[in-house]
Amino acid sequence: MAELEGLEFGKSDFVLLDEVTMEQFMENLKLRFEKGRIYTYIGEVVVSVNPYRQMDIYGKDTIDAYRGRELYENPPHLYAVSDAAYKAMKRRAKDTCIVISGESGAGKTEASKYIMQYIAAITNPSQRVEVESVKNVLLKSNCVLEAFGNAKTNRNDNSSRFGKYMDINFNFNGEPTGGHINNYLLEKSRVVQQHDGERNFHSFYQLLRGGSDEMLESLHLQNDPAAYIYTKEGAATATSSNDRSSHRAVMSALEVIGFSPEEINSIYQILASILLLGDVRFESDGESVQILGLEAVGHVSELTATEADSVCKSLLFRTVATGGGDVIEKGHSEQDACFGRDAFVKALYERLFGWIVSRINSVIEVKDYDPALHGKNTVIGVLDIYGFEIFDNNSFEQFCINYCNEKLQQLFIELILRQEQGEYQREGITWQHIDYFNNQIIVDLVEQPHKGIISILDEACLSVGKVTDTVCLESMGTKLAQHPHYTSRKLSPTDKTMDFQKHFRIRHYAGDVTYSIEGFLDKNKDLLFQDFKRLMYNSANQVLKEMWPDGQLSITEVTKRPLTAATLFKNSIVALVDKLGCKEPYYVRCIKPNEMKSPVLFDDARCQHQVAYLGLMENVMVRRAGFAYRQHYARVLQRYKMTCEYTWPNHLMGSDREAVEAIVTQHGFQDDVAYGHTKLFVRTPRSLFTLEQERAALIPILVLFLQKVWRGALARRRCRRMRAIYAIMGCYKRYKVKAHFREVERRFANVRNLADYGKSVEWPTPPVALSQFHNNTVMLHRRWWARQIVKNIPPSDMLEVRAKVAALTALSGDRKDWGVSRAWERNYLANVRDCPQTSSGFARVTKELRNKDEYSQVLFSGFCRKVNRFNKSTDRGLLITDKCVYKLEPKKQYKVLKRLPLDAFTGLSVTAGVDQMVALHTSCQDDILLCLQRGELCTNQDRVGELVGALVDHFTRLLLKNTC
Repeated sequence: MAELEGLEFGKSDFVLLDEVTMEQFMENLKLRFEKGRIYTYIGEVVVSVNPYRQMDIYGKDTIDAYRGRELYENPPHLYAVSDAAYKAMKRRAKDTCIVISGESGAGKTEASKYIMQYIAAITNPSQRVEVESVKNVLLKSNCVLEAFGNAKTNRNDNSSRFGKYMDINFNFNGEPTGGHINNYLLEKSRVVQQHDGERNFHSFYQLLRGGSDEMLESLHLQNDPAAYIYTKEGAATATSSNDRSSHRAVMSALEVIGFSPEEINSIYQILASILLLGDVRFESDGESVQILGLEAVGHVSELTATEADSVCKSLLFRTVATGGGDVIEKGHSEQDACFGRDAFVKALYERLFGWIVSRINSVIEVKDYDPALHGKNTVIGVLDIYGFEIFDNNSFEQFCINYCNEKLQQLFIELILRQEQGEYQREGITWQHIDYFNNQIIVDLVEQPHKGIISILDEACLSVGKVTDTVCLESMGTKLAQHPHYTSRKLSPTDKTMDFQKHFRIRHYAGDVTYSIEGFLDKNKDLLFQDFKRLMYNSANQVLKEMWPDGQLSITEVTKRPLTAATLFKNSIVALVDKLGCKEPYYVRCIKPNEMKSPVLFDDARCQHQVAYLGLMENVMVRRAGFAYRQHYARVLQRYKMTCEYTWPNHLMGSDREAVEAIVTQHGFQDDVAYGHTKLFVRTPRSLFTLEQERAALIPILVLFLQKVWRGALARRRCRRMRAIYAIMGCYKRYKVKAHFREVERRFANVRNLADYGKSVEWPTPPVALSQFHNNTVMLHRRWWARQIVKNIPPSDMLEVRAKVAALTALSGDRKDWGVSRAWERNYLANVRDCPQTSSGFARVTKELRNKDEYSQVLFSGFCRKVNRFNKSTDRGLLITDKCVYKLEPKKQYKVLKRLPLDAFTGLSVTAGVDQMVALHTSCQDDILLCLQRGELCTNQDRVGELVGALVDHFTRLLLKNTC
């Protein structure tokens, strides 16, 4: 639980006041303002007092402190109501909206920026690129819209001169996916005229003071707002450094949003054109009107990509279609030319602002959204609209602005006061009715069909003939004479605060406002000559052309009379109220503490007036006597049934109400709830929070349980599937094995009768499971095949066959020719043909050696050439028996020159060529190098293979004998 404020800061919720009186309300509000606590609750409504200074309560640590917490867990803050709206949207998939209201200078624009900042900070923890892009555009759009839609007034240095409602779209996971911005009634008259001490829109000063020298030169502008008619009034009311830094921020924001360099350049070309048009002067010679100094017109022509002659013609003439279809040009008077120029400039800026808003919407609007694929798309709306205004001179703009505030106050009354009390009565909840002022009578005064002020203005604009503002005022006085909230000097002759034929007064919910009728009809008609529309539509600049689609109509085309400005505004405000009415509202009620913009001054009378007309006292009384939360029994049961043993997983009671009563009884909240006909009413948020805490604690347990059940189901399904797979695999393997056996049997059924005993038969490819068996079968067949071949060999030839097999095993692939195709005699020295003159001497020597060494078999004998370490060679005889190796001297009757035991030899080496070189290796490293030939080798007389085969066969049989 977060640490709450101490009593020295007053009551953090006006509902907790000891007595609900204006005195105690104001005393608590003033104490908290002086202690630096600018936010106070009325239940879920936040009352915000403008501190007129920077406060360190909006950083990351503060955001983390309010993230996911309930309203009463932390001190009052904008972040708390923002989080409440976000949680309601995410938990219940309910569209919500945050309505920020209060008079001009009360801090509404700053509040909306902090709300946007908080929503951006708590969403998209995974830092998905596309979501971050949407958040950046939403945040940067504030900077751009402030520059082009805000201005300094006598009451507020950053006053919104337009209304803004922003819808932020969220996906099922609570991440922003897009949005949409609606703008209402830009105060375009400010472009051409401002009150004393006020400024034009920020964008002009930011351009003139923040634009680079190259940029200003290309736009034909000077770095001085005082040099231009439209900006000289506010040229000295703000520091240059603020405008310069703001200009850099706006340029950066435009790039982040996605404006192209060409589009950004077009925006500032239009601003420059407006400033230059303001300096255009007209002179009349009695018959016609001329433009003084055509240099500015040339610059405007260049900046708007139009012909200079066309610009001059549009400023000086008006093209009119007669009843017969003829087209004539009607020259302006000097006054009409100035009026037309100002109307054109206002329309140009208004369309520029509208185009910027639509361009931002094209970036952030959700495209190709499929609810079935992406889940429900929920919305949080943020309304930042101009506050109630009372100036020394109140004109058409103030009339529309104050009407808008009347509609919003009516919505507040409808949802918070009248609707809430009506719901208690419908649900049968015991309730003491609380009286409040219903401003429906004032709304009807303005918008009622045929009788309201807007209808009277429209009727005057549509009338044929010369209808002046004074005539319209007379008509209003006649039709509204009996209305309790309307008066004029004619109806109240003794009230000298109003002038005859000029002023009328409306008693608004926020106080009496005196309006000057002058200019009402012209502003309501919003007249703009068609020549200017065609001029802009024919521009070579595509941005300008896109802003003026109605310029494509020719002068002879009959078009329907457009709706008046007041009717258009009324329709848009009615649509806005309908849009807000279908969402769950959260309110921020802003209060302006003083008119001096002082961070320490608290004007009691001024603040008390705001508290009264905002209906905050009635709100406190309704909240004190009412309930913080109400919901249908089925929804309550669905959300909290897991917290009660009698309702989880399903209850067996007669109705959902009985099940909800069981939940409430188990938690001991009987004294804090009331049971309606269809809904449960909970008085304090703490009871609801206790339920939420227990639910949050149980959810992980339920999730684990569901995961366990689901994982078990998945495991059982996987097990059944694996068993089926193994069964199928077993059947398939058996099939493949049997098929393989049948194929082998078919191919080798008659091999006994084949000449090669099946050697040429190709074996079928075995299954993987029979790989080893296949190898063994092939080996068995080869052995059988070899046995069939060997059994036909005479016993006398077996010794030679074994030697050749041994040689094949040892030399196969290493020596191309090793004498396999000839007969091997082995004992060549005993062969008379090989050496007839000395055969008897060799026979005598072998007999002596057999008696002496007791050998049983001659493995190899023959002539050779021995090579010693000095590369000298001599002819010798070589005798190898199963006991020893002998080096003989053929010239001396085969005298034994050297005798070595056969087991002293560790191996032999031969070459891969056709030579007869052999190296016999001994364990004493006294190797013997021989060449098994004397003289030139005859064809097919290779004896290396024979020597190798004889030795390998002997040692193999000796090894097998010792093993056995």
